[in-house]
Amino acid sequence: MAKSQQTFSKSEKEKKRLKKRQDKQKKMDARKADRDEHGPSGIQFAYVDHNGNLTDTPPDPELKVEYELEDIQISVSKKEDLPEEDPVRKGKVSFFDSSKGFGFIIDMENNEKYFTHVSGLIDDIVENDKVSFELERGMRGMNAVKVTKI
Repeated sequence: MAKSQQTFSKSEKEKKRLKKRQDKQKKMDARKADRDEHGPSGIQFAYVDHNGNLTDTPPDPELKVEYELEDIQISVSKKEDLPEEDPVRKGKVSFFDSSKGFGFIIDMENNEKYFTHVSGLIDDIVENDKVSFELERGMRGMNAVKVTKI
């Protein structure tokens, strides 16, 4: 006698599929009955108000703002338009290990911590020294280079 091809797992999956189909049909019937009872509902037309939000009422035409075509810029601002930034920063040495040849400097302006290596030093530094430095992009982020004591 041949063994049945129907396993427990297959029958459970089939039961779930059938239950899901029945739930979906019940939801469809409930929505249809609600629509028949109350009529169609929801926003028939969607408008955009002066703040850019969707609404079901038309926007007030007095709040409409007109823009000239020449005033619209679709680009990045030119480099000469940006304010000139001083590349030399000031900071304080929070940690420096001279035997390993690296340390960290905390920027006084924004309290960011930057890595520094002995190859980027001009003067010898120790912890708590006030220094000036420049930033350079390294493999893991910004590094302090051209480090000098103040």
